[in-house]
Amino acid sequence: MNADLPTTIPAYLDRLRRALEGCDPALAQDALYDAEDYLRSELAAHPGKTEAEVIAAVAGSYGAPDEVADIYRDTEVKVQTALRAPLPAPRESLLGRFFGVLVDPHTYGSLFYMLLAMATGTFYFSWVVTGASLSLGLAILIIGIPFVILFIGATRILALVEGRIVEVMLGERMPRRPLYSDKGLPVLQRIGAMFTDPRTWGTMLYFLAMLPLGITYFTVVVVALSLGAAMIALPFGHLFGFGEYIRLDGFSLFDPSSMWTWPLSILAGVVLVFATLHLARFVGRMHGKLAKAMLVSSRAY
Repeated sequence: MNADLPTTIPAYLDRLRRALEGCDPALAQDALYDAEDYLRSELAAHPGKTEAEVIAAVAGSYGAPDEVADIYRDTEVKVQTALRAPLPAPRESLLGRFFGVLVDPHTYGSLFYMLLAMATGTFYFSWVVTGASLSLGLAILIIGIPFVILFIGATRILALVEGRIVEVMLGERMPRRPLYSDKGLPVLQRIGAMFTDPRTWGTMLYFLAMLPLGITYFTVVVVALSLGAAMIALPFGHLFGFGEYIRLDGFSLFDPSSMWTWPLSILAGVVLVFATLHLARFVGRMHGKLAKAMLVSSRAY
C-alpha cells in the first residue's frame, strides 16, 4: 500500500480532493483542512523525516486519501442523520401539501433567518464598507498594511460565523473549519494567499448583498404576516364591537351589516399566512445555496 501513497503533502491533498469529488463542497473543505493540519503537524513533530516518510508512517492510523474520503462520507451521513429534525409525513393531496408547511421545521428556521437577516445584513454591510474605506484611507500610512490584513482575516472569520447561522437555521451544510494556512510558509506568502483566494472577495460581495436582501426578507415577512393576521382578526373585531376603530383611509374595512364578507376575510388571511410560510421555506433553500456558492472556497471543489 505504501508504494501507492503520495510522496508529498500537496499530492496527498490533491488525491484526497479528487477522492471527494461529488460530495458536499463544505464537507470537502473540512476534510482537506483536517488532513493538511494533521500531516503538517506530524511533519513538524518529526523534523528528521521527509514528507514521504511522514505520509507512510501515518497511513496506518490516518489512512490513504481514498480511505479518508470514505470515512468522511460515512461520518457525514451518520452526523446528518442524527442532527436532522424528523421530517413530516409526506402528503399527497394539494391541501395537505399546502397546510403541511406548518409542521415542517425548515419553515420556522427560514422564517427566523429572514427576520434576523436585516440585523446581520446591516452589520455585514457596515463592516465591509467601514473596513474597506478605512483600508483605503490608511493605505498611505504605515498602519495601513496591518489594518488591511486584520480586516481581511476578520472578514474570513465572519464568513465562518455566517456559515454556522446558515447551517443551523436553513439546514444547508456549511464549512466548520477555515482553509488551512501553513504556518511554515513565509508571512508574505500566507498574506498573499488570503488576497488571491476568490472566497475572500466572494465573502465581501455576499456581505454587501446581505443588506438589501435582509431588508427585503424582513419587510416581506413582517408585512405579509401582519396583513394576514389582520385579515383574520378583522371580523372578530367587528363581532366584539371594535369594528369602528379598524379603518383604512378613513373608511371602515367591513360593513357590520355585510357579514358574508367575514368568512372571505378569514379565508384570505389564512391563505396569505400559509403562502408566506411557503415563501419563507423557498427563500431559505435558495439563500442557503447562495451562501454556499459565495462562502465555500473553490479549492474544495
